[in-house]
Order: sequence, then structure tokens, then C-alpha cells
Amino acid sequence: MRSPAAPSRSAGISGRTLSVLVALAVALAAAFVVAPRTLAASRLDGGFADERDIIEALRAAFVEYWNSGDRDFSHGLERVVDYWFRYHAAKAVIAAILLIVLVALGVLLWKAFLRAGGLGTGRRAALASARVLVTMLALFSLVMVMANVQGTVAPFASLLPMLVIGATDGELADTLDQIRQRLADSLSAGDRTPPALEVMISDFSRYHVAMAVVAATVAVVLIGTSVVGGRGLRERGRPTGEQSVRWGRRAFSWRCCRWS
Repeated sequence: MRSPAAPSRSAGISGRTLSVLVALAVALAAAFVVAPRTLAASRLDGGFADERDIIEALRAAFVEYWNSGDRDFSHGLERVVDYWFRYHAAKAVIAAILLIVLVALGVLLWKAFLRAGGLGTGRRAALASARVLVTMLALFSLVMVMANVQGTVAPFASLLPMLVIGATDGELADTLDQIRQRLADSLSAGDRTPPALEVMISDFSRYHVAMAVVAATVAVVLIGTSVVGGRGLRERGRPTGEQSVRWGRRAFSWRCCRWS
């Protein structure tokens, strides 16, 4: 005869596995905030102190690049773009690992919830709440992966919005006005597009294509996961052979009672 405590044991979560996954998630979340700046720093230039330092370096390098008339980045701009590429690459990798850990944790909690039929309402509610929280964190990690993959593929385009953060005056304001004018002329009058402007347009195109590809990939994966998950739930809901026989006996007994 089955012990009354069996449902509790089957619904239990391995404490060691749970602790390891939670510890990994916390460590990776902290690393996502702190580590990329260190990982992106080059041994040659030491990276940048903060966002303000990046913005100032970008503005000076961008004006120099535009005035040079060349297609290739100037040394100063290349330094900023390379740093931004490494920064986003580090964030994308950490966010991807965090996503994997959170998915594993969510699966563990989901299995525990499905097996928690013999547990109290409070325990089931706690498992459900924990799974909802983990799911929300996993979705946030997924968004971070997508955004940072986009920044890794097109770091120059990802940097350009920083040019207009705060006040834009002096050489930077003149440069931005020139870019707007040359872009308008190339669109309306068909004038030749400056090499630097061609690079910006190309990088912005790559920036949006990257997001479209990543979004489509995620959509396919989510649809596939939903189909597999739904099929698993249907299989779980189907009666086993023993259950079918037992249900048949009950139905037959019920009909016999009606006939009598």
C-alpha cells in the first residue's frame, strides 16, 4: 500500500539543485551589471570610467571622423566602437547563460508544481508564485540577449544615439547639421553620399536586420516550445491502461446500477 507521504516526496525539489541554480542566477545577474565594463576594457587603453566618459570620447572621435572624409574609422572612433562591441558581447553571453539557468529553474519548479497534488494549498501557491517570478526574469533575460546581440552586430549604430544625450553644441552640433543636410540632399537631389554617411546607413541597416533575425528566431523557438509543451500536457492528461480499465469498470457499474 502506498504511503501517504509519497506525494510529498515526489513533489519535493532537490534542495542542492535548487540552491545551485538560485546561486548561479544571483551571481550571473550581478555579473551582468558589473562584469561587462571590465571584460570590455582593453589592456592597451584601459577602457572607460563610465557612460559620461564614453559619450565624451565618442563625440570628439565622431567629429574627427566626419571631418576626415574617410570611410574607415579614425583611431579614436575605432577605439570607442571596439569597446562597445566587446561590452555588448560580454552582456549578451552573460544574459544567455542567465537565461539558460532561469529556464532550468523554471522547469524544475513546474515539475514540482505538477507533482504537488498531495501538498497543501500554501505550498502549491508558493511553487506557482516562484515559477511566475522565474518566468518574468527569464523573459527579461531574453530581451537583454536580443538587445545585446543587436548591439554586438552593429556597435557603431548602437553608439550613435549617445551623440544627442544632453546638450549638443559647438563642433558636434555643426557636424550633426551637416549630416542631416547631406542626407536630405542625397535623398531628394540624388547627390553623392559621403563615405562616412554611407557607413552610418549601412550600420543602421545591419542594426535593424539583426533585430528582425533575432526576433524571428525567438518566435520560432517559442512556438516550437509551446507545441512540445502542449503535447506533453495532453500526453500527461491521457489515462494509462490501468486507469482506463478502472474507469471502464466504474462506468459499467454505474450503468448496471441504473439498469437494476
